[in-house]
Amino acid sequence: MDLAKFLCWVVLLLGISFVESRYMVYNTSHTMVPGKLNVHVVPHSHDDVGWLKTVDQYYVGSNNSIQVACVQNVLDSIVPALLADKNRKFIYVEQAFFQRWWNEQSETIKRIVKELIHSGQLELINGGMCMHDEAAPHYIDMIDQTTLGHRFIIREFNVTPRIGWQIDPFGHSAVQAYLLGAEVGFDSVFFGRIDYQDREKRKNEKSLEVIWRGSKSLGSSSQIFAGAFPKNYEPPPGGFYYEINDDSPVVQDDPDLFDYNVQERVNAFVAAALDQANITRTNHIMFTMGTDFRYQYAHTWYRQMDKLIHYVNLDGRVNAFYSTPSIYTDAKHAANEAWPLKTEDYFPYADRINAYWTGYFTSRPALKRYVRVMSAYYLAARQLEFFKGRSQKGPNTDSLADALAIAQHHDAVSGTSKQHVANDYAKRLAIGYVEAESVVATSLAHLTKVDPTLKPTFQQANNLLAYIYCPSSEINLSDGKSLIVLAYNPLGWKRVDIVRLPVVGGEIAVHDSEGHEVESQLVPFTDEYVALRNYHVEAYLGQSPTQVPKYWLVFSVTVPPLGFTTYTISTAKKTDGYSSKSYVSRIQKGEQSIIDFGHGNLKLSFSTDQGTAINYVNSRTSMTEPVKQTFSYYSAYNGSNDKEPLIPQNSGAYVFRPNGTFPINPEGQVPLTVMRGPLVDEVHQQINPWISQITRVYKGKEHVEVEFIVGNIPIDDGIGKEVVTQISSSLKSNKTFYTDSSGRDYIKRIRDYRSDWKLEVNQPVAGNYYPINHGIYLQDSEKEFSVMVDRAFGGSSIVDGQVELMLHRRLLLDDSRGVAENLNETVCVQDKCTGLTIQGKYYYRIDPYGEGAKWRRTFGQEIYSPLLLAFAQQDAGKPMSFGAASFSGIDPSYSLPGNVALLTLQELDDGNVLLRLAHLYEVGEDKELSGVARVELRKLFPGKKIGKVTEMSLSANQERSAMEKKRLVWKVEGEGSHGEEKKAKRGREIDPRKLEMELYPMEIRTVLIHWERPSAHSRINRFDA
Repeated sequence: MDLAKFLCWVVLLLGISFVESRYMVYNTSHTMVPGKLNVHVVPHSHDDVGWLKTVDQYYVGSNNSIQVACVQNVLDSIVPALLADKNRKFIYVEQAFFQRWWNEQSETIKRIVKELIHSGQLELINGGMCMHDEAAPHYIDMIDQTTLGHRFIIREFNVTPRIGWQIDPFGHSAVQAYLLGAEVGFDSVFFGRIDYQDREKRKNEKSLEVIWRGSKSLGSSSQIFAGAFPKNYEPPPGGFYYEINDDSPVVQDDPDLFDYNVQERVNAFVAAALDQANITRTNHIMFTMGTDFRYQYAHTWYRQMDKLIHYVNLDGRVNAFYSTPSIYTDAKHAANEAWPLKTEDYFPYADRINAYWTGYFTSRPALKRYVRVMSAYYLAARQLEFFKGRSQKGPNTDSLADALAIAQHHDAVSGTSKQHVANDYAKRLAIGYVEAESVVATSLAHLTKVDPTLKPTFQQANNLLAYIYCPSSEINLSDGKSLIVLAYNPLGWKRVDIVRLPVVGGEIAVHDSEGHEVESQLVPFTDEYVALRNYHVEAYLGQSPTQVPKYWLVFSVTVPPLGFTTYTISTAKKTDGYSSKSYVSRIQKGEQSIIDFGHGNLKLSFSTDQGTAINYVNSRTSMTEPVKQTFSYYSAYNGSNDKEPLIPQNSGAYVFRPNGTFPINPEGQVPLTVMRGPLVDEVHQQINPWISQITRVYKGKEHVEVEFIVGNIPIDDGIGKEVVTQISSSLKSNKTFYTDSSGRDYIKRIRDYRSDWKLEVNQPVAGNYYPINHGIYLQDSEKEFSVMVDRAFGGSSIVDGQVELMLHRRLLLDDSRGVAENLNETVCVQDKCTGLTIQGKYYYRIDPYGEGAKWRRTFGQEIYSPLLLAFAQQDAGKPMSFGAASFSGIDPSYSLPGNVALLTLQELDDGNVLLRLAHLYEVGEDKELSGVARVELRKLFPGKKIGKVTEMSLSANQERSAMEKKRLVWKVEGEGSHGEEKKAKRGREIDPRKLEMELYPMEIRTVLIHWERPSAHSRINRFDA
């Protein structure tokens, strides 16, 4: 019998408030009772969007030798279970699964589900495609994946999720509280994982539930009610698991059968309720009835919960009833209680002694980088899709959007899934990229006014391999061909940047679109690049490269905001200039004590004594600082060495537990290779056989770029290793450093200290690690020392004046947190498998005290949104195949203010445009740029007539004005009834005549742009050059 037929007779029971068994009638109709302890019974299933199995395997229930889990069964089973009793309730979270299921249902089932949602029996909470991680994702990705789910829910059901449900991520960011909580319209957020020491303190003080004020800049205007569970997101102690194969005692209430246990089970329920009440404020508590992949046969759960509710209420000591987190939140609000205030975040997280979940901040660094690269590409691709016009039938960016959304899951970008699941995440990103690449190519052809008869094709570098392998630029130009390089800038301001491309020839020149020669430099393609290139290309493409580039071609480009410029690379003519070849020198150890290099204001003096000491001099700012850069590794702890009463704890995918630090010193007489030229100076170092690095200073830049290659990490000694780099300075940082929250706000950290409780230090390294998405900085009374990163890493300041970044991990033991697999990533070429080799970059700079934020914020945007490069070949003697060599999508006289970033420019299916702008600075972060910013919307859309601007919630599923009217106002201990006396400033409502948007510090504003309808005789003009 299919589900629809089965529901035909079940639906007859919709109006019945009692569920009948053979001997009993179970009363499930109770609601809240004033003066009693009210137990909110909340049925739920936590369905990981990939972890031990892939997202599709979890959905259809395949690969059950790993884990018996089928989300399809959960959702199929819930519908008839809810129809059987109108008092029953269920909450569901993961839209990646729900949307798969929804698309398979008949219209009859869809109608029934809509009725269940509108009646409140089935509640969609959180509402994103996944329950995203809060350490490794960038805030833009968190917004995008939430928006994707929320807009589906409002479109299909006309409801807006009210509750955040982050029950499983391994620590919680301040950005989650204010941005992905209050700013999307949530009234509360609930979670399961906070530090074990913090939890015990909060249980004693009845402060598990708080008002969380995550942003210093937005303050109480963006606070949220937040609740940490007493233990986890599972049923209470006492045996209340009711999956068909669970071993908890059922409620046996038939007196004619053995093992009658009604009073025993009631006593266990009441005891658990009273225990929880003793650590909770008000007379309302929540029982989370469910855990991972439960309710695959929902009847087994509801049959027992019906009985428990019935008999517990007959007993009378407490009042139990089916509920949801929304009902629970409203009850807490109605109690008119003043709640403790929580600021900052809940990192790092440890679930017991010696078990800090800070390793996953770095786990799977290649996947973390791939997610970041695809995120930036998606942002740019949506812009270009808008400029051309979204295709209703052809390729679009939706596939990449879906893959990126799933990749934000707390077992995806976190690096905590099994290897075959990590491969699946990467595969989805690659598939999504291919379709988005087609969108970009057709958009660029449109914007450059391509001559269709010449049929040129814009090729793009494979984003996974672009830093070493770019067939589009590795062409032979000796036969008179030219290479056209198009550089697109997704930022809202003009950009002067450096392009690096591998090329095969040396006698070449670069010209801009007006024919003027552009200064360029050839940097030799070194052995470490050749080895990395051959290794990755053969591994990922299944073939060896046919040729090896001789050089990196380096040249400077100037690109307008939201626009592109083009450059031509060709064989140099005798009458023209040509690219300068770098001057290369090799210095053996002991040959020379100091190497001076650098450009413009920034000069470095490099000591050849092991190549670690650097003197940093910025003549413009008068900043001089001795810097030392070193590598070391932490030996991974083997928990078999733990003795009772300690629980054995290995270092693994989640947990970082070091067993000693070992410096990595250059081996033997390793020379320094110095390359100098008009645009860039570089110092190459081979630290040991598996670590190399390049230190660069570019012309016109006042920061240092460090590129590293780490791997194959040796494990022949049977010991896992966690590789770190330390950048040391003389700053007197006094145990204090600052790290970003999901790429947004910066939070003050103090070594061996927590602001919420007195920390008992048992892991002085792991317990001081924090997630870094954007950067980390130190300061003293004179200087700021900032380090920016190209992906999510773990990092800290273990020693005053020093920044430490964990770059790579290769481990041989599992850490017993469920994944049941050691983190030993390997790459196989033919029959040889070796440990994963990664390449990456970080950047550092030293500024006068109080002046570092401008570089961190501006350059941070450039790191996140690099130039998008595309290539076309031009045959000798033939005319240009396109008519527009440059383009800007905004008014040519305009650019966004320097403190505003464009987060989203996207054409929606209905033709409206989703625009999201963010103020980049916090209150007081910069003397000038922390002020109010103003954006002229008309100048963002030249040639288009704006008909209406509607301000929306952050996830664009409701008008902001409606969201604010519904927002619950909470009392905070120690504050007046209206919260803080000084309210955070927010931008004024957008005047439809002026069309000017104001943004105050840390404010993000989301609007829907509706165009004026064209007349019957006109047509919509798309953007062109």
